[in-house]
Order: sequence, then C-alpha cells, then structure tokens
Amino acid sequence: MKTSATFYHAGCPVCIAAEQQLADAIDPARFDLEVVHLGEAKARIPEAEAVGVKSVPALVIAGQTFHINFGAAIADLK
Repeated sequence: MKTSATFYHAGCPVCIAAEQQLADAIDPARFDLEVVHLGEAKARIPEAEAVGVKSVPALVIAGQTFHINFGAAIADLK
C-alpha cells in the first residue's frame, strides 16, 4: 500500500527547484505524490493550512508536514 504525500508550492524558483528534487527522490512505488500549486489552486489553501503548512514549499507525508527552505508564507498566497 502506498503512502500519500502532497507537495504544496507557489511556483517560485525555490519551489520549482524543490519539486524537481522531489521528483527524483520520491519512490513512486512507495508514495502516491500529489503536487499542488497553491498560486493556481487558491481554493486548496485552507486544506494546506489545516495540515500545518505555514510556508511553501512544503511536503506532507502521511499527515506530517515538512517545510522545505522558504519560498513564501502561506498568508502571502491568499
């Protein structure tokens, strides 16, 4: 059974670099990865906040949030 993972980002250079690194690092046999561009999918910002995303890029794996570097605060995306 695959573990769910969601990568939230805003399309900034830091976010794009992190997305490219994740694409190479995440094993698709183990993880079901969804990439969410919050700049384009603003309706999903409350969802990201609910799982603890405070800034992007951020990766949520099985409900645990990991902040990667700092591209933008979630408040800046609203």
